Amino acid sequence: MAFDFLKTALVTLLVTLDPPGLAPVFIGLTLGMTPAGKREVGLRASVIAFVILAFFALGGRFVLEALGVTIPAFRIAGGLLLFYIAFDMVFALKAERRSEIASDAMAIDHIRNIAAFPLAIPLMAGPGSITATMLLADRAGGDWFALSGLLAIIALTMAISFAAFLAAERISGLLGKTGAIVFSRMLGVVLAALAVQFVSDGAAQIWR
Repeated sequence: MAFDFLKTALVTLLVTLDPPGLAPVFIGLTLGMTPAGKREVGLRASVIAFVILAFFALGGRFVLEALGVTIPAFRIAGGLLLFYIAFDMVFALKAERRSEIASDAMAIDHIRNIAAFPLAIPLMAGPGSITATMLLADRAGGDWFALSGLLAIIALTMAISFAAFLAAERISGLLGKTGAIVFSRMLGVVLAALAVQFVSDGAAQIWR
């Protein structure tokens, strides 16, 4: 059970974050920076995103209770949101949106604080990853061992994202434009299946 939960958490967060898909955006945001500067931006963004997702993993349930939102309702809403993100990925809309966000940040802030915005928020710790984290934390059911495993998975996905940032130029060159599109669409189909599972779980809870 614990292994299945951790496997689901890893796949869900990796698909939602899509580290290879972030690589081209990272290249655009850090254009002209020194290698040391790029490493610092990537590390800061990963740490900030980890803190945000860890907060929602541990405290998201209390936020929902304070707002009077039930977990089954959040499961359905979250699943629908993840399905929307998957739809964007399959039809190649997500990459365009990421580029638009990155361009806005370049114009507004001129590379200052890009680790926090737009890299950490909303590209890494965005609505999709926050929703996925809260749904996974709910699935842990208050088991601290499972929650600790979820935090470890979040840390692992951030480490993978950081590694993708360091190897951004190489990843972009290896995948090419066509390869990146195919990879993103394949991940979108996987995320769509996970989203349907979340919705069906929530609907089953409400029915019971």
